[in-house]
Amino acid sequence: MNLILKNKICIIPSYIFYCITVLAMSFIFCVDVEAQRDEGTVAGIWTFDDGTAKDSSNQNHNGILVGKPESVKGIVNDALRFNGEGDGINILDSPRINTGGPFPKRTVAAFFNCDDVNKGQKQIIFEEGGRTRGLVIYVFDGKIYGGAWNRAEYNWQGEWLSTDIKSRTWYHVAVVIRDAAGKVEKDKFELWVDGKLIDTADGGQLHAHGDNNGIDYVHQNAFYHDDGGEGTLIDWFGGMIDEVIVYSSSFTKADINELAQALDVVPQGKLATMWGKLKSR
Repeated sequence: MNLILKNKICIIPSYIFYCITVLAMSFIFCVDVEAQRDEGTVAGIWTFDDGTAKDSSNQNHNGILVGKPESVKGIVNDALRFNGEGDGINILDSPRINTGGPFPKRTVAAFFNCDDVNKGQKQIIFEEGGRTRGLVIYVFDGKIYGGAWNRAEYNWQGEWLSTDIKSRTWYHVAVVIRDAAGKVEKDKFELWVDGKLIDTADGGQLHAHGDNNGIDYVHQNAFYHDDGGEGTLIDWFGGMIDEVIVYSSSFTKADINELAQALDVVPQGKLATMWGKLKSR
């Protein structure tokens, strides 16, 4: 009797341990399935940690500094501070960013800290493309905007989503084109701020687009919510920009939250461990 009872006592903890292990493995599996960040689709990662616009992905899309951006302490290691008048980064045309395609999936994200969100002019964080096809993130009139358009092929006139922001405050912004096609469909374009989905809009895929690409300014033509954006070397951003990424995959909420968590963990400080983990995935 004592032996049987002893065996039962030994079996019960083992069974419980097995159930816990299976449950934990199932949870891990579900998390992996949810993630849509595909490193095989990376187009560029600009961390600015060394004071340059070197691309730290494997694509070698190194940016060309315009003016004299200043290397400063950022949200994740170092960032670049732009004077709002003539500092920027020129990202040359490349198949992964703009001249290839079509692009049914896209994620562009960055940290930014704008000196004056009510400056009275557009302030570009990132732009690719031109007047016919493209994507843009900019600050204007106390708001952060994310927009995209493809005014040829299937005539997507474009969508511009926005939300209120404050001056001299760190934010994380991301725009996503999610599993789009060569036609306008519901809820294919998204704006995320600080890891939260702000809004969705109709959208479609981007076809090949030229006119170079810019961080902190419009290198050559863009399109805004008010039909502006035509011109070269315009709409310079004043403030700090950090950790700009471009992918041809549609990041999920979990992916974007992982990027934005620096705001919660180390506000306006360093988080090299987190970003190193992300870049090693």
